[in-house]
Amino acid sequence: MADEGGAGQEKTEAPTSRRLREARQKGDVVKSMEVPSAAVLLAGLLTIYLLSDFLMQRLLITLRLYLGSAHTYRIIPENMAGITREGMLHFVIIVGPLMAVLLIVALVANYAQVGVVFSTEKITPKLSKINPFEGIKRLFSIQTLAQTFKSIAKLAIIGYVTFREVYDVLPIIPTLADQEIYAIMAFSGRVAFRIFLKAALIIALLAAADYLFQRWQFMKKMKMTKQELREEAKQTEGDPMIKGRIRSIQYAMARRRMMAEVPKAEVVITNPVRLAVALSYDPAAMAAPTVVAKGAGFLAQRIKEIAREHGIPIVEDKPLAQAMYKAVKIGSIIPDNLFQAVAEVLAYVYSLKKKAVGV
Repeated sequence: MADEGGAGQEKTEAPTSRRLREARQKGDVVKSMEVPSAAVLLAGLLTIYLLSDFLMQRLLITLRLYLGSAHTYRIIPENMAGITREGMLHFVIIVGPLMAVLLIVALVANYAQVGVVFSTEKITPKLSKINPFEGIKRLFSIQTLAQTFKSIAKLAIIGYVTFREVYDVLPIIPTLADQEIYAIMAFSGRVAFRIFLKAALIIALLAAADYLFQRWQFMKKMKMTKQELREEAKQTEGDPMIKGRIRSIQYAMARRRMMAEVPKAEVVITNPVRLAVALSYDPAAMAAPTVVAKGAGFLAQRIKEIAREHGIPIVEDKPLAQAMYKAVKIGSIIPDNLFQAVAEVLAYVYSLKKKAVGV
């Protein structure tokens, strides 16, 4: 009984689109936190590189303004509001463009991974989240181990890159004592930029690897058992037994409607035992004779019985009956290649009716 719900079965089947859609509605999607971090770091470095002259000029202007005019400032309560507004304005001019770029890149990086997802499932309080046993399981899970490995790898990489860059410029550092402050800042900026650029490129590679790992782990978690696939098929397509029952009911209703048309037929053509095809023709309303009923075996016998009960002529024509049974659907007119043969049958039927009236 436990296996009926998929319990105890191995999850070997790829997830269906419905399962992935339901997981997305719950906020469960493929997402790597490393991708936005790497994108923000690279975008920040590129922005600083492109705006370096502007940022340096604004920084120097701000330093000259405050350091060169420090003796003119009176730090009293009445002046603090104006000094604060002025300082905030200079800060926004320097940092604003960089922060705007970082915000846009962070949003784009997250949207590229998961799109737009609105779900409260992840923030809904659950007892399992404070269960100590569940916490211990998460502590030693593959996800936690992967996060630990990534953190150690990033620290090691950044530490190594920083050490190599600083080690390479160690002979130059003593000579900076004779340089102007602008040259010292420019040198420090170049070294820092190289350190961050190399670290960012390596972190971007780690982010790509982490995204692939997160996707693999997500798809593994979303896998389904064969029983779950069957249950989902029942929910989406309906239980096969119920569908079969519905089809049988629909067939019975269609058969009753078809039998109700037999009394309106002009003639029933048989082969003569196994097949029966009922034709109706009204020259004023129809372009050509129409098949109103057809059947084989028991159904053919029933069509002939109804025809006899209502005095509908029954004509035996094996080739014509077989051709119409195979080629013409119920409610459709006969094709051109059968028109001549059907016309001869109808002419024969009309001649019988005239003789009957004459008698």
